[in-house]
Amino acid sequence: MAHALGPQAKTLADAGGDTAYGLIGDYDPRIRIVIACIFAAVTVALSTIAALIGAMFVSVGLLLASRLPVRRTLKRMAMMDSFIIFMLVLLPFSMPGETMFTVFGFPASWQGLWKAVEIALTANAVILALMVLVGTLEPVTLGHALHKLRCPELLVHLLMFTIRYIEVLREEYLRLRGAMKIRGFRPGTNWHTYRSFGYLVGMMLVRAIERSERILGAMKCRGFSGRIVLLQSFSMTRRDYMFAAMSCTVCLGLLFLDFL
Repeated sequence: MAHALGPQAKTLADAGGDTAYGLIGDYDPRIRIVIACIFAAVTVALSTIAALIGAMFVSVGLLLASRLPVRRTLKRMAMMDSFIIFMLVLLPFSMPGETMFTVFGFPASWQGLWKAVEIALTANAVILALMVLVGTLEPVTLGHALHKLRCPELLVHLLMFTIRYIEVLREEYLRLRGAMKIRGFRPGTNWHTYRSFGYLVGMMLVRAIERSERILGAMKCRGFSGRIVLLQSFSMTRRDYMFAAMSCTVCLGLLFLDFL
């Protein structure tokens, strides 16, 4: 299933690093998922800048321990920041408080600036930790670990099939776009362009339904009965328990720092 991520990508957050992923790759996938969820919940609950900076340092420490390429990983994290940059920029102007400066008659408040900093630190700390702890898992391993954690089986199946066939949909989209270009289609701001893209989306949905029916028939011919047999087993080691204890201690330390 990992080949669906690209010709060289093997994991959800593959950035060309060492496949062992340093110390992080040695831990049980179930522990990594649980710790990532706990850390994310604790980080979101933090409300002080000092505690959030501490959470950011923890995420950076995990990044260094994983041996992921720092520059490429931070670049991928910056892609997430592009979705919230406008909210962060507008927040000082939309939140009342003590005025820092005025732009075209719109006052920017210190309270809005600090709130924007809090949101940025929270989002980046959580995303970076998820990329290191969960993103370095192979898709099949992630699905098996979620199943072992008693996640709903249908959701696990949906995740695994989505990862497997999202690349197939992308290739189908590229083929349809290539066919449109060969026929002289050039996108513009007119009704013809909007109608053509509507036809493109509709054709992708039709072909996706047809492909899903063929895949389901092929799986039934191979004995698929609605359940995926898991061939991978996990076992907890002393290192896993130590990592879990250390991670929980760090989370408690962040909460204590937040209350100071």
